Amino acid sequence: QVQLVESGGGLVQPGGSLILSCTASGFTSQSYAIGWIRQAPGREREGVSCISAKDSNTYSPDSKKDRFTISRNSAGNTVYLHMNNLKPEDTAIYYCAAVRLVTPQAMCLLRFNMDYWGRGTQVSVAS
Repeated sequence: QVQLVESGGGLVQPGGSLILSCTASGFTSQSYAIGWIRQAPGREREGVSCISAKDSNTYSPDSKKDRFTISRNSAGNTVYLHMNNLKPEDTAIYYCAAVRLVTPQAMCLLRFNMDYWGRGTQVSVAS
């Protein structure tokens, strides 16, 4: 049974930084992409940053790549989202998600339904 557990959300001032963590368990192969999808009230869901489970390939949409970076620990079971220069419009629930047999780009562009979701962690950017 696959589980994704997020942590690290909270309240941060504009211009601040935050790191989110997602610990994954239950995967039986590395043929999947994992990453961060966010949902803000009244806005469409959007991919933030995604990474392949089996190699170092990552993808972030152009609007995100200058401030959001994804990384993975050496064991491969924890994924991090490094967020810098945060803005009020970054306020959202950030979900860790994974989808099998797709590239990080396809995942972050939401071309496929996610196979697995975490419960999400709230990030609020306000002064």
